[in-house]
Amino acid sequence: MNKDVLIHVRGLQMMETDDAQEPIEIVVPGQYYFRNGSHYLRYEEMLDDTAETTVNYIKMSPNGVEVRKQGQVNVHMVFEEGKKNKTFYNTPYGTLQMGISATGLELKESEDGIQMKVDYALDMNEEHVADCYLTVQAQSKDSADFVL
Repeated sequence: MNKDVLIHVRGLQMMETDDAQEPIEIVVPGQYYFRNGSHYLRYEEMLDDTAETTVNYIKMSPNGVEVRKQGQVNVHMVFEEGKKNKTFYNTPYGTLQMGISATGLELKESEDGIQMKVDYALDMNEEHVADCYLTVQAQSKDSADFVL
């Protein structure tokens, strides 16, 4: 896969009290590289109307996924099946303590792209708030026929 990629991130939090749930979805250009058995992605996003960007780093391997955000929000989330990982999600409005328990990980690799799907339970301040999923897909910009 080339260094310049198109990254598609899709996530959903299934709250017990929310009937109309819409997935969060972005498609952005980014960079890809492979090192020491792990796939790495980097992309930037604007979270609101401010001029500040947030840089996202995603590390994917058969063992799990790590997502780091640096900028307007700061967090380092670790998704490992069978483990509960705690982190702090720092936003301009305050800090949230999060617990992430991955219940399923699936990595698909091909010559032209990669896809990782994670199912997980999300806790806030030690209280279960949602069952969620996150799908990250990257494909070479010149291989528009890649679909998983």
